[in-house]
Amino acid sequence: MGAQKSIHAGKAKIDVNVDFTHKICASMMLPSLRNTSSPLSLVIGSLCIKHPNLFGGSEKLDVSWDKGLYDSNILVAYRRPRPQWVAQQCFVMQHSLSPEIGVHGVPVANFSRSGSGGVNLSRLSVGLDLNEPASSKWSSTTSIKFENVRLLSDDGRSITRDLDGFPITCSGNAHDSMVVLKQESQYAKATDRSFSRFTMQIEQGIPVLSKWLIFNRFKFVASKGIKLGPAFLLTRQVCCSFPPFPSAIGAEKIDWISWIDFENLTGGSIVGDMAPYQAFAIGGLGSVRGYGEGAVGSGRSCLVANTEVTIPFNKMLEGSVFLDCGTDLGSGRLVPGNPALRQGKPGAGVGVGYGLRFKSPLGHFQVDYAINAFQQKTLYFGVTNLAS
Repeated sequence: MGAQKSIHAGKAKIDVNVDFTHKICASMMLPSLRNTSSPLSLVIGSLCIKHPNLFGGSEKLDVSWDKGLYDSNILVAYRRPRPQWVAQQCFVMQHSLSPEIGVHGVPVANFSRSGSGGVNLSRLSVGLDLNEPASSKWSSTTSIKFENVRLLSDDGRSITRDLDGFPITCSGNAHDSMVVLKQESQYAKATDRSFSRFTMQIEQGIPVLSKWLIFNRFKFVASKGIKLGPAFLLTRQVCCSFPPFPSAIGAEKIDWISWIDFENLTGGSIVGDMAPYQAFAIGGLGSVRGYGEGAVGSGRSCLVANTEVTIPFNKMLEGSVFLDCGTDLGSGRLVPGNPALRQGKPGAGVGVGYGLRFKSPLGHFQVDYAINAFQQKTLYFGVTNLAS
């Protein structure tokens, strides 16, 4: 339920996308994070302006604006042409506004959802990205950026403490400033029967001024996918085995299909200066399903494992079963103000469930049903790639 439009103005291209679907789905499943009485709060969408030759020397300018239900993001990127064998430079300016739910959100309904904790992040960053020439399997990006993070209440006022009176910035002021040097490397390999991917991010806070944050933060993501088939599909029953396949009396062979096993391991840690909003949040879609965002815990360190088996039924429909688990490795108490302990988060959690993915010309639909360790059930519904 949306609209998409592309407009060409000379050499520039403008993409406009307005979508009402997410609002409808969210109103059925998610608790309200703030008062959204404005008519514009019912609309989410994006605006993208691209110019491929800004000053006549193949300079590229990208301007994008994305608006969600409770967040927004503005990005301006300028790229100058350089030879392919040297690092590609991109000047980036970005401003984002979003509710800080992962650390300061309040778990409700047996940790299956997270409500607003009255803290929102306004982040401004300006800097330079350097994309190293990629090899066949490795790619690398280095960036250095100035960041200014300001904490806001739900009504837009600057705040320095949360609802319990604990500081929410590292500097003690209404904002934190830092210069961050970031290195990200990625390895990817794929064959007909498997794929592997490994990503490592390292961030270093540089003390340009005495009150600016000094820290070292790293995060890794390791993913592995294996095709387990062939599988044998039987009437009224599906069995999966490697040959030799056991005989099934009275069963009718329908088709050969493949099962895909996907495993993902995510971890990270931070040392040095730290504000609570920099903690690793565990729980939610993309982390441990069955829990609200950050409802498992938030700490200086984290470890999250996801295992999912996908079963294609046909070209348009596939099912999946999954197991998610995560822990803060006992580091929740090391976050300033200890927000996880004050909110009663367990620090570790397990979620299991199953789902369906349906691909149609109108869009991609996904439904996941998850149960957490407190026997609380959660339904996730997503719609992507909507047709105009």
